[in-house]
Amino acid sequence: MSGARTIISKLRNRQTPSREELNWFAQSLADHTVTDAQAGAFAMAVCLNGLGDVGRVALTMAMRDSGRVLDWNLGGPVLDKHSTGGIGDCVSLVLAPALAACGVFVPMISGRGLGHTGGTLDKLSAIPGLSTELSVEQLHDVVTRAGCAIVGAGADIAPADKRLYAVRDVTSTVESLDLITASILSKKLAAGLDGLVLDVKVGAGAFMKDRAAANELAEALVKTANAAGCKTTALISDMSQPVAPALGNALEVAETMKVLTGQTKGKLVEMCASLGGVLLADAHLVEDVQAGADAITGAIADGLAAERFGTMIAAMGGPVQFVESWARFLPEATVIREIAAPASGYVTAIDGEALGMAVVDLGGGRKVEGEALNLAVGLSDVVRIGTQVARGQPLAVVHAGRASDADQAETALRAAITIAASPVPAPDLILDRIG
Repeated sequence: MSGARTIISKLRNRQTPSREELNWFAQSLADHTVTDAQAGAFAMAVCLNGLGDVGRVALTMAMRDSGRVLDWNLGGPVLDKHSTGGIGDCVSLVLAPALAACGVFVPMISGRGLGHTGGTLDKLSAIPGLSTELSVEQLHDVVTRAGCAIVGAGADIAPADKRLYAVRDVTSTVESLDLITASILSKKLAAGLDGLVLDVKVGAGAFMKDRAAANELAEALVKTANAAGCKTTALISDMSQPVAPALGNALEVAETMKVLTGQTKGKLVEMCASLGGVLLADAHLVEDVQAGADAITGAIADGLAAERFGTMIAAMGGPVQFVESWARFLPEATVIREIAAPASGYVTAIDGEALGMAVVDLGGGRKVEGEALNLAVGLSDVVRIGTQVARGQPLAVVHAGRASDADQAETALRAAITIAASPVPAPDLILDRIG
């Protein structure tokens, strides 16, 4: 225990622990050598005094190495994407198979919903029979067969992060830039990646509402990941409104399938092309970012991405004919109600966090850890900023389990969408590129 006391004392006195000390602390988190009190003191000291660039890289790599680091030999680059969280963000479900169709291997380690933002694993749970809890051997098999797999982090992937994350949640140290960076990247780097693109979201529907804070996080992530040997670029993207026009688990899978089967395009395809274009260019698989974006949109348009998605779903225990008959497999809500615009005008603002919390209140997200979800509920057909609407025209469709829940969601939706007499320009989707 003297090791923990020494490390905490150094941090308290604004000194950066050595790489060896941080390695010891990460291993001791994983095997519970340090107590919860010491883990909490460590988190608070880092939150208050920081680690600096060198210490941040050392902690990230120590947490990565606290468990198993995957090793691939697949005949192509192993790439991935990470989003800091938003609403209507089903990008991973489209991008992973599109990248696979471009010759990339994507072992995507994802998470459950957090706060007002949906989780990729929860969305996949709407597909009957599918399991996202795979062993390393099963993950390797699915990635080999489909080119991609979207799974949860196993117990042996960055176990130090699991321990520290739980401590941060109850010690008010979640906002630490160093701890956020180490948490995100330790899991991604443990996946054995050759390259990574980060989608750092900013706006009303994101955790980060402030552009300066988003840029600071993006720069810390990019600098740390590259120093750890993983080629990484970040995009700052707008989250003033949902990426796809749907929020909720089965509803976002439905939007994914509409895109993959050519029924719709919109901002979801644009976001996938932007992120995928950067990844393919960074991996030197294409001449430049635009060529990479074109490759992604081409893989979606010609059905190759849908084919990869179907292979992945079947390999993970889902229906073999899911791509062909997806609508009959997804759960539907009991109450489906259009919400009419109260006045004519233009949509000028959307409170994304309020929309996300409306879905949580419908039962589509968790208020406490481990809570069961209603995978069918949510919002669909949500209007976009800049749209002209007439009084009585639908602003969105509520999908609820009960009429009283739909009433509550309707009230929240009307309050969250601002209609004004004069239009505003639609916001740009990609605001900046870092790295």
